[in-house]
Amino acid sequence: MGIRKDQQQDMTRILVTGGGGFLGSAIVGKLVSRGEQVCSFSRQSYPELSRLGVRQIKGDLRCAVDVRNACKEIDLVFHVAAKAGVWGDYRSYYETNYLGTRNVIDACRHQGVRRLIYTSSPSVIFNGRDMAGVDESIPYPAGYHAPYPATKALAEQAVIAATDSMLSTITLRPHLIWGPKDNHLVPRILSRARQLRIIGKGDNLVDTTYIDNAAAAHIQAADRLASHPHLSGKLYFISQGEPIGLWDMVNAILKAGGLPPVRNRIPYQLAWMTGFALEGIYRLFRLNGEPRMTRFVANELASTHWFNIRAAREELGYTPHVSTAEGLQHLSDWLGARRERPAVAHAAEAIPPDG
Repeated sequence: MGIRKDQQQDMTRILVTGGGGFLGSAIVGKLVSRGEQVCSFSRQSYPELSRLGVRQIKGDLRCAVDVRNACKEIDLVFHVAAKAGVWGDYRSYYETNYLGTRNVIDACRHQGVRRLIYTSSPSVIFNGRDMAGVDESIPYPAGYHAPYPATKALAEQAVIAATDSMLSTITLRPHLIWGPKDNHLVPRILSRARQLRIIGKGDNLVDTTYIDNAAAAHIQAADRLASHPHLSGKLYFISQGEPIGLWDMVNAILKAGGLPPVRNRIPYQLAWMTGFALEGIYRLFRLNGEPRMTRFVANELASTHWFNIRAAREELGYTPHVSTAEGLQHLSDWLGARRERPAVAHAAEAIPPDG
């Protein structure tokens, strides 16, 4: 049965930036299944969104006019789009992640959008050392070894600072999102299967987030913000709520892809110094692509980083309904189906940051 015109007028009008991406499309799919009126804002059109009946608006986050037009007659924005990666020109990250977010904030104000859910990343507080069970009170580090976390931190702070009586916000920090249709973490691991090395002791624990849980967290945040406006301006870590050995997770993904586990090791200090040297070479000679190792990646792969999600559980009602074991089975099934078609993916050399 269709939705009547008077019902459509009462529906929340929702915009998802990056609605064709991995996380964005998962959020869009859940919203559509609830019968919501959804628009996607991206640089290109996506056939899968068209099949869902989603209105697609093409534009660039870096263009204030594009973003302002996309936010016209919108009640709620999920700002998911970002430039991710472990290497690249700082300015390109700054323009997309920080200035793009400022454009979203300004567009929300200009067009009267009342709620904004922003997708950040735990990497904004990563200081290169072990973090075990830390909560949202942990401060930002003094500096960063990659432009992605540096610019996401600036954007996160801009969202929090923009919160007032006219614009309610919640910031989420999902960690290492993965699952079927992943076009970041999983294909990078699979593409480097034979080159991967365990860095350091290899016993470090990390948080991850299955895609369905990450998408559900965003929608729960928006719902809770509507009914509990006092949560506005807050931020929350999101994860599976069950830390796992990083290399256990990498090997589980490799197994799901039909590949052997990582067995060889290199010392952390050697990986870090290799990353430092390669960064210098790439900058000096302005090489294309990204180094096979960077300081940021060495720190990420050798350290413990998992987070206390108690606030998300208690204040947002977040529960990771899909367990890691269930998610890995879903991933295995999806990758198995893809192996019957052309190659899984061709990805860059390093494992990406979360987000």
